[in-house]
Amino acid sequence: MIKGFDFEDSGRTYSCSVEERRGATVETWWWFTVTSDVHRYAPFQAVANDTRASVQERIVKYYTDLLFRRSQPPEPRAHWGQRNRPAARTAEQPAVAADAAKS
Repeated sequence: MIKGFDFEDSGRTYSCSVEERRGATVETWWWFTVTSDVHRYAPFQAVANDTRASVQERIVKYYTDLLFRRSQPPEPRAHWGQRNRPAARTAEQPAVAADAAKS
């Protein structure tokens, strides 16, 4: 298995390392940090056939997708008490329903 490494992509420096998961089972995960981000990420498990190029590609793809999702507006959510209730009808909906019933 390959060791940790650093690389640059799109003006960002990524620092990658393989670490064992702390818990009941022994698993190794790829962790990485990015110079422009204060968080640390472990997006996928390390496997025996990982190469530097394959890990770098997966990390860049993961982080690019993460930045895209963060840039999107949040999806509106209903209050927990309002879930599973039918949507409120607008003023136009009854008229549309009445016109459909006449046809």
